[in-house]
Amino acid sequence: MKILFGLFGLGIVVFIHELGHFLAARAVGIDVEAFSIGWGKPLFRKKIGTVEYRIGTFPIGGYCAMKGEAEFRDALMNEKKEIPREKGTFYGAHPLRRVIVAFAGPAANALFAVLVLTFVWGVGFEVRTLGNKVVLASDIEAGASFPADEAGIRTGDEIVEIEGKPVSNSQEIQDAIAPRAERKLRVVALREGGRFTFDLVPKLDTATGAGKIGVYFWTDPVVDTVSPGSASAIAGLKPGDRILTINGYPVPYTAAIGRILKDKPTVAALEFLRGGETQATELVLSWDEEGLLDLGIQFGTVKFRTPPLSPAAALAKGSREAWRTFTVSLGSLGLLFRGVDLTKAVSGPVRITYMVGDVAAESFGQGIGAGISAVASFLALLSIALCLMNLLPVPALDGGLILLFVFEALSRKPLRPKFVYAFQMTGTAIIFGLLLFSVFGDILFLFGR
Repeated sequence: MKILFGLFGLGIVVFIHELGHFLAARAVGIDVEAFSIGWGKPLFRKKIGTVEYRIGTFPIGGYCAMKGEAEFRDALMNEKKEIPREKGTFYGAHPLRRVIVAFAGPAANALFAVLVLTFVWGVGFEVRTLGNKVVLASDIEAGASFPADEAGIRTGDEIVEIEGKPVSNSQEIQDAIAPRAERKLRVVALREGGRFTFDLVPKLDTATGAGKIGVYFWTDPVVDTVSPGSASAIAGLKPGDRILTINGYPVPYTAAIGRILKDKPTVAALEFLRGGETQATELVLSWDEEGLLDLGIQFGTVKFRTPPLSPAAALAKGSREAWRTFTVSLGSLGLLFRGVDLTKAVSGPVRITYMVGDVAAESFGQGIGAGISAVASFLALLSIALCLMNLLPVPALDGGLILLFVFEALSRKPLRPKFVYAFQMTGTAIIFGLLLFSVFGDILFLFGR
């Protein structure tokens, strides 16, 4: 089911992209021969006017086939000096009209993201996050040192401001730190009634490309939910129980559990508080092949719902969020050349499908409203990523074509078929190489699941 959700979500943003090309081509007078939802052998086809509409076997995305491909092949095979400029064909249109068609795909993705985010902010959505109280990662990972330690931040501090902007929960803190890897930050925190200012430089996480300062977020060890049949359920834990100790070690916050169980015991003695009375039980622990443990419990999170905005306010907020996402994504491109592990940081179609499916499955488990909002937000992010990727000046991508057609317009000379072919093949080779690389990363991701 996750895979189906993922394929459907990925298909939507690719379809929107191709729809942009289709509508722009029709608007500037370029004939479209076929418009398909999905790839592969058509399961359904119907011709309306001059366009054949299709539904392909493979459901991801689609394509828009414009008139002129046969003329281009003929010019290439017969070594003609220029591509025939017949009316209605792609290369028969003025270069600037072709620029409009090429730009329309990314523009459609950007518009889709704005509309989706407008919807999300218009109806409001539930946010589940953690507070702004932190635990130093060095308290959990013995011997390690992080930017937060070096700056003087302590476990129990509450981060209230980053770069002059107030923050009140873990999501806001992560959003402020993640795009600022290796850039100086000023952080303000509360400690025992005092207000302290720290200067630090977030470390680059080579697996994600994000900035990290080396903190976990403090969560009280109070049980919120217990999964039926889990080790915690069998041990008798219930919502509201507060874990006091594990194997005799105090548990002041949930991050301490990983430190206490780092040697992977199979049994753990546990003391907890229920209704003012201390009780004891025993947990039978089962570790998977990757050394991970699922206790079957969730601890309390900070929950709040954003208020529904008016249509005008939602559009303004959606536009700002889309632009912020675009600029953050653009800035992240530079991190690819600064030591980031590309097999982890670059996602291919398989991993993206899993990510969409995971978001859908997890969020719909919290309710239909939460599911729709979470999936819509993720699709908006994916659509912006597709917009940005296609605007890169790489041959065969929309950005490369725009560059090519602008050059043609400025030079006022028709493009030679051989040059166009070489340009496209170079881009295809680059894209194919990136695709292979991303799929290799996806395979590593799947084996690491």
